Parts: sequence; C-alpha cells; structure tokens
Amino acid sequence: MQKSIINKLLILFVTVQCFTGYSQVLRKRATLLMGGRFDISIVDKDSLSAEQNIDIVIAEITRIENLISDWKADSQISAVNQNAGIQPIKVDREVFELAQRAVKLSEITNGGFDVSFAAMDRIWKFDGSMMEMPSAEAIKKSVEKVGYKNIILDSTESTIFLKLKGMKIGFGALGEGYATDKCRAMMIEKGIKAGIINGSGDMSTWGKQPNGKDWKIGITNPFKPEKILAVVPLKEGAVTTSGSYEKFVVFNGKRYSHIINPATGYPAIGLCSVTVFGPNAETANGLSTSMMVLGLKEGLLLLQKFPEYSCVIITDKGKVVKSKNFSYKL
Repeated sequence: MQKSIINKLLILFVTVQCFTGYSQVLRKRATLLMGGRFDISIVDKDSLSAEQNIDIVIAEITRIENLISDWKADSQISAVNQNAGIQPIKVDREVFELAQRAVKLSEITNGGFDVSFAAMDRIWKFDGSMMEMPSAEAIKKSVEKVGYKNIILDSTESTIFLKLKGMKIGFGALGEGYATDKCRAMMIEKGIKAGIINGSGDMSTWGKQPNGKDWKIGITNPFKPEKILAVVPLKEGAVTTSGSYEKFVVFNGKRYSHIINPATGYPAIGLCSVTVFGPNAETANGLSTSMMVLGLKEGLLLLQKFPEYSCVIITDKGKVVKSKNFSYKL
C-alpha cells in the first residue's frame, strides 16, 4: 500500500492535440513529485499562461508533499510518527482532515485499507530473492504495529496521536489522488477551463480538449496489452488503477501479489487490477487499493457504499468484471 508496494497499472491517456484555429492551447509537462511521475496537462488561452499554471500546479503538489510525506523527515506526518507512543502532534487542518478521511476508510473496509500500514515490516520480497514463504509467526509479527484503532484524532485541538511506539501513518495510497484533486479545484477556481492532473495513474480531469471533445481514458488489459478494454470519456471526474501484475511470487501454485493486506500481513490474492471511476481521485485511489485487498466479492460490496463510483476489475485468471453501474461497453 506504500508507493513501494503498489504498482499502478498503465492507463492509456488518449488526447487529441490542438490545431491552428482553436481558441485555446494544450500544454503538457511531466515531472517527478511525491516519489512518482506527474503528468500535468492544462488547456489555456495561450502557451505562456498554460506554462505558468503548470508551474502553479507543481508548486501546490510540492507544498502538499512537504506536509504529508512520511519519507520527508521534516513533514508534519513524520513528526506524528516520531512521537508515536509519546504525545499528540498538532497538524494543519487539511492534514488533520485527510487523516480523518483515511481513518474513516480504514473503518469502512474493516482494516482492508489501513492508514497505519506504514509500520508494516517488509518481510515479503518480490525481486526474485524469496525462495519460500515467510513463517506464520513472522507474518503475524510484521503487522503488530499496524492498527487504525490506535490512532487518536482530536478535532478540537487538530492533533494526531499514535498510541503505540513504533506506529506510523502514511498517505501513499491517498496522497497523490488528494494532490490531483486539490490542483484541479485550484485551476477551476482560477478560471482554467480544462486539464488533467495525473499522479502516477491517479487522474483528475475537468473540461474538454481544445477541439471540444471529452478527454478519453483507455483501460488496457495486462494479459492482452495490445487491446483496449474500454475508452471512457471524462469531463470532470477521476480515475485510478491499482494493480499487481508485475510484482508477485508463486508458492505451491498460488499467486501472491505485492499488495499486502494490512490486517493479516499476507499478500492479496485473486485480483490483477482494479480501475475505479468517480468524482474524486483520493476516494477512487483508496477504493481501488482496498478492493485489491478485499477481493472480487467483498470489493464489489464495498463499492456499493459509494454509488458515485464505478469500476472495472481484472482477476488473476484474466476475467474482466465491471460493477453494475459501469455504463460503457467492454
């Protein structure tokens, strides 16, 4: 569930380039932020203005990274982790509210998603070096510091307290989506009519391409990469994919993915990828990650609690399953 144990499936991003005669231009830039690649596309009145707004987006993502990144020693979340079992730490309201939503999702999934997964021991190796499964005892020990129920949030004081020494929280499964949503809202408030903010596969979109057509997102099947399962038009929405098809091990004929269930310490099994569509990339990201852990049946039941979101699931055997509210032909 951290960036190192979540591999986002490639989402094919299909755009139509701007042509002479259209009143707006599309400018794109790729950069490394929050430990991954961000692709920023802005439709604006001219190239200079578009590039300036891309700079503003990058500055905002950097600001968010400096607040919530548990791998930055001077971030507010690192301060929370460093004071686990010692004292509550006061954080900015946006950091507190992000933590609130993360704990809420942890509760809804009954620990299938857990914002305290950052404390998990990395005993599973997916680099070809692991020749046998870890022992049951080692697996149990690896998650003994994980547990969202030991996170104490004080809304009045805006503090976060981790009850157990060694506990950690991290937003690796939500942070990029949160950042893309924040940047989209900022650009809309500035009057920018259209764009896409894509953080390592967590994508927030708004408006239309310069030629007046909707943005189009193509979903690829990792078992048949030459084929697109569906091309989905997006106006103002979000899409995110969590997948396990590149990193896994096989023991006794069973495939174990690199996405670990934080409640048990065992790798998720059964699903190869989950793509979630909806209004908000942060929520879509949390749902796609949770559904990978929960599996097909429980994952679809979880999604029913979020009627604005739909999904496409690919199982380990290559079967394609869509939620009932996914309206596009596969």
